[in-house]
This record gives sequence, C-alpha cells and structure tokens, in this order.
Amino acid sequence: MQRFYDSLMIREDGRFKRWTKTFRHTVLIAAAVAYATPTLARDGELHTFHCLFGCPLGAPATNDTVVREIYTLSSNDLTKLADWVAYRVTPASIGPSADRAWRTDPSLAADETLTPEAYAGANQVLHTDRGHQTPLAAFSGTPFAAGTNILSNITPQASALNQGPWNALEGQERSLAQRLNIAIYVYTGPLFERLMAPLPAGPVFARVPSGYWKVVALADGRISAFVFDQAAPRNFDYCEGRVSLNHVILRSRFVLFPMGNAASFRSLDGEIGCTSPPLPDPAPSMIPPE
Repeated sequence: MQRFYDSLMIREDGRFKRWTKTFRHTVLIAAAVAYATPTLARDGELHTFHCLFGCPLGAPATNDTVVREIYTLSSNDLTKLADWVAYRVTPASIGPSADRAWRTDPSLAADETLTPEAYAGANQVLHTDRGHQTPLAAFSGTPFAAGTNILSNITPQASALNQGPWNALEGQERSLAQRLNIAIYVYTGPLFERLMAPLPAGPVFARVPSGYWKVVALADGRISAFVFDQAAPRNFDYCEGRVSLNHVILRSRFVLFPMGNAASFRSLDGEIGCTSPPLPDPAPSMIPPE
C-alpha cells in the first residue's frame, strides 16, 4: 500500500489520531494499521518497513506511534521520550553528518513532547548530550535527515556513552549496510531501572534514562542485542554490551519481532565486529533475606 505522508500518527490501540498528507515524496508503509495475515493479526499491531517481523508490542495504550520516512517510534506521553524506535539503514541512506537543528515534534500535542528549552543546562549539570535514537549519519544521504533532530527521537544520553560505545555501534551499523549492500534493521529504546537526576529545565516527569537497549537485525534472521548503562565509560567496548534477545525483552518489557520465529534467529555478532564469545547475561537481582 502506497500513500503520500509527511507524518502519520496513530494511537497504540490502532485508532487514528492525526496525519498530514504531502505530495513531495512517497513512503511505502506496509499495512500501516494492523495489517497482517489473518492468523497473525491482532488489534493494535503496526507494520512499517522500518520494522522487521512486526513492530514491538507492549507499549502503553496512551502512547502515540509516529511513522516518518526514516523511522517509526512510540512516544510516551508521560516521559515525553520514545519508548522504542525502529529504523532501517541502507547503503543509499548513509551520508556525511549534517547540521543539528533541534525542534519539537510537530505531530505531537504540546503537552506530549519536549521543547528544545527542556535541554538547557543538561550538558553542564548532567553530563548528557541530546542523544539520537535514529542516528543522523545513517540518514544524511536522504532528504529527510533533519527528521532525526525532532525531539521525540532524542533522549538525554550520557556524553561518554553517546560519543563512545553508542557511536561506535552506530558506525558498525553503517559499515555493515555498506559492506553487505543490504538493509540493516535496528530497534532501540531507553531503560528506566533506577531514578536518575532530572533535566534541570525539563518538566517534572521528563525522566532521564538509566540505560539503553538496542537490537540490530538482518532480514535473514541474524541478530545481535545490546544493553548499555548510562554510566558506561567512553572507552567501553560496545561488544561487551552484548546480551541475549530474551534479556532485552525482559528488561525493555516489549515483545520484539512478534511475527518472527525466534527459533530460527542466529548470531550477527561476527559481522558486527564482535568476534569474542559474548559474556553471560547479567544475573538478575535477588531479594535479600531478612
């Protein structure tokens, strides 16, 4: 199904909230609202070409799903950050890094999104950057790169993490797309597992994540999954952040690849630059005895 969209926003339960048409470009949205084979379709499912084997399931019903040319995300009304973001990197989408002009998400209501002013002083006080979830360089070869600077795609991310292992992993995504000449599918989102100091100029419930998860996948079922803490040092090897897909699902609380066959998934670690065996998943915490 082809339609002309500038942006499309729907509620997680599948009800349309707002869309804006434009005839400047064509975006292929694979059954944008709850389209799947009859035996697999469920209320509230969303399928776009950014999502391999279906978009993540489990976001709050009050979330807003925003579909743009270069990514799809689920924006949380309370935190005003995306609970998950999905994007698809191709050799043609990659280009030199472009300017960063931050702006409020035009597809969300004023009380559902952050403004550029909310990040005032955050770098000095919290040592954070405006961290892209969909990376700018991965889409600077397209006319839509400025969309990565919309604040629903941004989170307050530790400068050391953003400029260190996170940046290195994003570089591997681009390198892999170019080397294999294929599309790379990426899912990412924040973790809120402990209370962090808030944005000094942000609204009261605009939480700062305690960490991040990311899954990199190919259409043939090869995947690599990662978790990074906000306290990760700049020189942290991104390969040390590898975890199992089940570990990401448990901590993110999202069903990932809902239409995929988990039994057929294989490791992408070697292709993404991680040749050493992965470490065991972090052990879960235990309730101490009295």
